[in-house]
Amino acid sequence: MSEVLVLFYSRQGSTAELARQVCRGIESVAGAHAKLRTVPNITSVAAPLEPPVPASGPPYATAQDLRDCAGLVLGSPTRFGNMAAPLKYFLDGTSDLWLNGALAGKPAGVFTSTQSMHGGQETTLLSMMLPLFHHGMLLVGLPYTEAALSRTVSGGSPYGASHVAGAESQPQLSADEKTLAQLLGRRVAETAVKLQR
Repeated sequence: MSEVLVLFYSRQGSTAELARQVCRGIESVAGAHAKLRTVPNITSVAAPLEPPVPASGPPYATAQDLRDCAGLVLGSPTRFGNMAAPLKYFLDGTSDLWLNGALAGKPAGVFTSTQSMHGGQETTLLSMMLPLFHHGMLLVGLPYTEAALSRTVSGGSPYGASHVAGAESQPQLSADEKTLAQLLGRRVAETAVKLQR
């Protein structure tokens, strides 16, 4: 069974909802299994430490989760056209995996959520790709052969799945956004299964 890690950070729930749709796409592939994980919040002020297990939602990711996965789909809300600090902080701590080539040759994809239509979705997707390239991962995007990519009026990009939350910040994905998130998960899972044969 090829385990695909869906690793994300979410504050308002939109990125978490995208992550669930990505998992559905992964689970639709024979021989693939989705493993959903998140990262703890960080702060620049003195604050109590996060508990070792979140009060709700998926568990926190570990380096072992990355080492064990057959593929990775990474998600973050947009922060000024970049991935959110908690996800970046987690990735900054993966140099041991980089030194050992633990992620080299594994497929990966990315997804994001923004509040506004032009809130930096594509730059955020690209910012998440950079550390994955350094790890030697094989990046998987969304092809224009998928009709939803040309039809969408909200989220969606050839670089990865995305969602436009709007001013209400409600995690209500459009039908096209769900389709594209599931497609991204399916494409990464299909690639992982093929590479493990």
